[in-house]
Order: sequence, then structure tokens, then C-alpha cells
Amino acid sequence: MRRPVKNRNIVGPDLKYSSTKVEKFINYIMKWGQKSTARRVVYQAFDEIKEKTKREPLEVFEEALRNVGPAMEVRSRRVGGANYQVPREVRPERKTALTYRWIIDAARARKGAPMHKRLAEELIAASKNEGPAVKKREDTHKMAEANKAFAHFAW
Repeated sequence: MRRPVKNRNIVGPDLKYSSTKVEKFINYIMKWGQKSTARRVVYQAFDEIKEKTKREPLEVFEEALRNVGPAMEVRSRRVGGANYQVPREVRPERKTALTYRWIIDAARARKGAPMHKRLAEELIAASKNEGPAVKKREDTHKMAEANKAFAHFAW
């Protein structure tokens, strides 16, 4: 039997938008404990979003999170000497973690601009249901769909 999930740290709301999701996103952006730098990057990206789209940046951010979050994923399962890719539904905490990770990875992969501009572009693209982060979600869903035959191995 698996051990119970530990009590996770509850993140407080961020300073500017009073949103726990934005604060959690800032924590994902942060490298080497430089939270003020991460905060500056996210807030500058939000200002950039407001400038480019003429919409509320929090609205664009929420829409991007909805568009990138996966519903299904595949997990490896060993059955009788063979490894099967078993499709599983994604838990809400893992869904948000994957969403943040994919958006940030896609923004970091873009080159030739400051991080806040790359992040803003990635969030805008994700809110329009395009870009590398959304492609990653679609690939994950395709993989789950292709391995639907092994769903009976789910544990």
C-alpha cells in the first residue's frame, strides 16, 4: 500500500494580483532562491500581456493554464516482463505542476529576447490554444489515446 500524501505547503497570494496561482507560478519561475527576480519577470510579462492584448493579464494567464493542462497522461507499468504505457487521468496537483513546467520550458526554449517577453509571448500563444506548451499537451493526449488498449492494466 502506498503511503499517504504529506501535507503540502500552502502558498499565499501574490502581492499584486492576490492570486495563489500567480504566486505558485512565480515560485516555479524562481531559480536559486531569487524570488524578487522571478517576481519581476512575471509582473513584467503580465504588463507586456496587457500592452499587447488589451486584456486583463490574469484572464489571459488563467486561459493559458486551462489550455495547457493535460487531462490524460501515460505511466509505465511492468506486467509479466513487458513495459506498457498505461493511460491515466491526471491528478489536479500534477496537472497544475505540468502546466507551469511546460509553459516555463517553452518560454525558456525561445531565444533572443528577455525572459519576461518570452514568457508573455508563450502565455499569449497558450491562451490562443497554440504554441509549444499546447503542442506538448496534445502529444500527451495522443499518446494516451494510442495506448488506450492497455487501460485495463491501470492500478
